[in-house]
Amino acid sequence: MSAHPAYAMGILCIVGGITGYVRTRSIPSIVAGVGVGLLYLYSADVIRKGAANGLEGALGASAILLLSSLPRVAKGPVPAVLTVTSAATGLYYGKTVYDLRG
Repeated sequence: MSAHPAYAMGILCIVGGITGYVRTRSIPSIVAGVGVGLLYLYSADVIRKGAANGLEGALGASAILLLSSLPRVAKGPVPAVLTVTSAATGLYYGKTVYDLRG
């Protein structure tokens, strides 16, 4: 199990949230981007340390990001990329959790 996808998604979410705020002064963009990004980074750190619930945290962050970006997928490339990357990360961590529990 690798923490790399969660680290990458955490950084992308934080950068994306800050960028969204700078471009549009959107408070929801910065709050959601930084919030989900921090959840990814925390989960990645927990996975790296081998502690409990890191995989579930990364899976949860992926679900939150997917559910928030999916309704906006047709509005442009950013929501589409968020949808695809959160789905891919969610599938990775979902399969990992399933394999460990199954």
